[in-house]
Amino acid sequence: MIDVLYFAWVRERIGLPRERLETSAATVADLIAELRAREARYAAAFADLSSLRVALDQELASFDAPLAGVREVAFFPPMTGG
Repeated sequence: MIDVLYFAWVRERIGLPRERLETSAATVADLIAELRAREARYAAAFADLSSLRVALDQELASFDAPLAGVREVAFFPPMTGG
């Protein structure tokens, strides 16, 4: 099982702050593909990956990062200064 957290507009589009998933995804990109295929709200949230960041166990990661051993995946928009 893996905990998936959604922040800011990602959470707003999906309608959930977090969920626990069983996944066979090997990488973050595979997980995103699984989520997109679930229903339209996920497809909308993950439509533009250039405006999305991911953290694995609270460390910034890339979309090709492996999920083996990861307990938490968080999706959020890029942070802005200020």
